[in-house]
Amino acid sequence: MNEDGTILVIDDEKQIRRLLEITLSANGYKVLLSINGKDGLIDAATQHPSLILLDLGLPDIDGQEVLKKLREWYQKPVVILSVRDSEEEIIKALDNGANDYLTKPFRTGELLARIRAAFRYGAESTDDSVMTFGSLTIELANHVVRKNNELLKLTATEYSLLLLLAKNSGRVLTHQYILKEVWGYGYIEQTQYLRVFVAQLRKKIEDNPSRPTLLITESGIGYRFGE
Repeated sequence: MNEDGTILVIDDEKQIRRLLEITLSANGYKVLLSINGKDGLIDAATQHPSLILLDLGLPDIDGQEVLKKLREWYQKPVVILSVRDSEEEIIKALDNGANDYLTKPFRTGELLARIRAAFRYGAESTDDSVMTFGSLTIELANHVVRKNNELLKLTATEYSLLLLLAKNSGRVLTHQYILKEVWGYGYIEQTQYLRVFVAQLRKKIEDNPSRPTLLITESGIGYRFGE
């Protein structure tokens, strides 16, 4: 756990804010509270939180728009907390740059686990090493991926997926393992998420996405990454 972590909660529901303030404070986090999107964006810019918990159903600006505005400059983890549970909404948030998505009502134990996982992801940004796979390079310090020296535009989720596979290069990772590591325990059966993101990632990193040489399918098991 990141004892020094400051978490900004952007949620208009008073009871949720109070619950999160109590739960997070009890677990060593400093908590900042914003009641709408406008205030949340200001607080994110001025208070520099280590992580943001963002509701999508805000009274002034839709949370998806807040997320897109944040991702124009905010590089640290953003976890969505929302009553919206459709696959389309979840994928849209992940594609807009969310690190994780938790539907309300949620168990506090699961929320704390997701926060710890998000902080681990954020901690990787301190690593200054570069991973190279043929013409593909991954710069861990600034989350930059290049192919043939050209910058690739990856979403936060695509980057998380790529990094997990690359760090386990040569190993076969099961669907369930990948889903747990990238999306959390609540998604270990949601293999359609994985198929969507693998397809998106292949379009960006492979010379020929229909005949991948980096992101290899192990039929019925999972995926393997390698040159």
